[in-house]
Amino acid sequence: MFQFINQQTDLEHVLNLMQHTSTYGLDTEFIKVDTLWPKLGVFQINVNGQVFLLDGTTLNLDQFWFELFKAQQNVFHACGEDIDLIYHYADKKNLNNVFDTQVGLSFLGHGLQVSYQNALKLVLDIDIDKDQTRSDWLARPLTDEQMNYAANDVLYIMRLAEKVKAELVEKSLYSHVLEDCQNLTFEIASETPKDKLYCDIGNYRHSRKQLMQLQQLSVWREEMVKALNQPRSFILKSATMIDLVEVNPKNNFQLSSVKGIRPNIVREHGKTILDLLKFLPETDEWPLRIARPIKHSSQGITVEVDELISQVSFEMQVPKEVLMRKKWLNALYHHVVFHGNEQDLPGYLLGWRYELLTQPLIHLLQEDIKFLSMQMKVNE
Repeated sequence: MFQFINQQTDLEHVLNLMQHTSTYGLDTEFIKVDTLWPKLGVFQINVNGQVFLLDGTTLNLDQFWFELFKAQQNVFHACGEDIDLIYHYADKKNLNNVFDTQVGLSFLGHGLQVSYQNALKLVLDIDIDKDQTRSDWLARPLTDEQMNYAANDVLYIMRLAEKVKAELVEKSLYSHVLEDCQNLTFEIASETPKDKLYCDIGNYRHSRKQLMQLQQLSVWREEMVKALNQPRSFILKSATMIDLVEVNPKNNFQLSSVKGIRPNIVREHGKTILDLLKFLPETDEWPLRIARPIKHSSQGITVEVDELISQVSFEMQVPKEVLMRKKWLNALYHHVVFHGNEQDLPGYLLGWRYELLTQPLIHLLQEDIKFLSMQMKVNE
């Protein structure tokens, strides 16, 4: 049923098979509890119907990463964390040959986050156990239960992919799904530019001063977590950073009362945090206010936007939530308010959605520009 590979010589056999087969079914098991970057336990691969469990704790996988990047297609289900792990270990970030069965199923009306277990039951009428999700994948030896669980994650994935692809092709949606998968892998590879880190935490309610404080805290936190390889929440949770700029503590006593801040962080870094809140650049260097969410556009335009998306959804037979996410709509709103460059929009909006949705939505929002600009002034 499967082979556990923990010797470099045995890995050569797998690599040889990969060189003769261009499509692989893939999954990973890892631990990411107290680190910023994942620790690989097992990498599962289905090569031409043969399942191998690669020991991430002993093997040199450099050649394996190389084969993945040159493959015709890598098949995953819910690939986000797997791709992130591959990028980290391969030290390379352009895996553009992915087909994600979860993305495919979302186009077919099964929700944005259908689980692998539910997908197998839905499409293939196969039941698998998912009782080893929280296992210690770094412990050795692995139990039989762990290995069976890991093998099941790729044993059926190629059959699942074939069925999903066939239905997508029949509905002329397969190329759209592949494009969305490319955008997803690009999104995973993209780090927020250092000078825009405040955008991941702040919102339209924050003043320019508060956004500057968030920016300074964010840069410091990012440098800390990368130096220590710790989760961001171990230094400062994002919610705690928002509380910090809203409370604006002036001393360690006030700092200690901020919700969610760890005593050891106050003890070791209290002075640094207080200084970051207090000592700011000149006001002309502070970030601009963040645009309000699109729901703040005028009532008429809000209705027209929804009607347009509904119409395209009906014509394509693709769910509305797949066609347009809230964050993409907000990006369009921000683009119109600040007269942005279209090339800075999310990639999802520049491909097959561009003529169908992006351009018409921009035209609709531009009709509302006076109202939107007025909202921005109210927000100043």
